[in-house]
Amino acid sequence: MKKTSTRLADGRELIYYDLHDDTVRDAVDKRPLERTVTTSEVRRDPLLGDSVAIASHRQGRTYHPPADECPLCPSQDGRLSEIPDSSYDVVVFENRFPSLAGDSGRCEVVCFTSDHNASFADLTEEQARLVLDAWTDRTAELSHLPSVEQVFCFENRGAEIGVTLGHPHGQIYAYPFTTPRTALMLRSLAAHKDATGGENLFDSVVESELAGDRIVLLTEHWVAFVPYAAHWPYEVHLYPRRRVPDLLALDEDARTEFSQVYLELLRRFDRIFGEGEPPTPYIAAWHQAPFGALEEFEGVNRDDFALHLELFTIRRTSGKLKFLAGSESGMNVFINDVPPERAAERLREVASS
Repeated sequence: MKKTSTRLADGRELIYYDLHDDTVRDAVDKRPLERTVTTSEVRRDPLLGDSVAIASHRQGRTYHPPADECPLCPSQDGRLSEIPDSSYDVVVFENRFPSLAGDSGRCEVVCFTSDHNASFADLTEEQARLVLDAWTDRTAELSHLPSVEQVFCFENRGAEIGVTLGHPHGQIYAYPFTTPRTALMLRSLAAHKDATGGENLFDSVVESELAGDRIVLLTEHWVAFVPYAAHWPYEVHLYPRRRVPDLLALDEDARTEFSQVYLELLRRFDRIFGEGEPPTPYIAAWHQAPFGALEEFEGVNRDDFALHLELFTIRRTSGKLKFLAGSESGMNVFINDVPPERAAERLREVASS
């Protein structure tokens, strides 16, 4: 992997990640852009104890542009985009309309490929590995920023999810706090460790799933399963079989095998609802241990956390979506219409031949 860092016309950082070491990246952003001004602010809810990002400048962000005006395609034929070069393998750049900025963290866009009509599932294993390497590198770099406590790499795919740019891409949020979801896991981890005299909750969950009937895919270095209490109609959790706290700690064997495993999962997701169905909308979310202090979670350290990826869709059956209505949005109590055992069975049925 070759890494080349540059600046866009408004001062934002852009980084090329290339498969070949002899690739030269010297294109200059020629757009007449003024410096980006953001109004991001993090406010804490005194009743729930969680944080909300207020980012009014995002109201003007790019919304469903036509393919020939896509800002994530390379700059070609006189049309200038967010990527100055005429081609790329993987690109990461600071979001022009960030939810988090400055002392409130940082947001980045990750372009998986220059092919506007592709998806992550269309990548080769070599390309998918390059994305993993980019996620890992950005996690390492962002973790050193003084305002950052947790790094979250994710992909939203599909208009049903709320995606406003059709080009295959993901994002990275670098939060100035430990997110509520992670804090819940850490509290459960601490309670389980105390109640069992030191047993690791993540290890117990994976061990239990390995003995059950919700396994979707099992390899030497990874295990994918539908969790016992899945929130979403089709939801898969992907764990390295050797517990590590973050992407940086994955060994080379696991990194090499990841591409094959993850691409297979994504391709199965697109086959869940049968031929002729539109691509399955999904969210893919990496959970990594926070880099900030963990004193409030008594007895827990970073190495107790288990890196894992959650992949789920809001489509519950052909032509129907799972909406977060009263119980989910009002009380955070999910109601799942698809039994996890049936979801796992279906995901095994659509395995690649």
